[in-house]
Amino acid sequence: KGGFANENSLLKLLYAGILKAPERWTRPIQNWNLTLSQLAIHFPDRLEKYISL
Repeated sequence: KGGFANENSLLKLLYAGILKAPERWTRPIQNWNLTLSQLAIHFPDRLEKYISL
């Protein structure tokens, strides 16, 4: 954080990086099925309306 003028400038850089990430993301996510099943266990109400389990 020392290289940034303030915390807001750091957040802006992180936000820009997140927006640009899908352009370089070409590989599939490893263990996605395991991750999705764990998310469904911990947050059942949040996933039901977006995906069918």
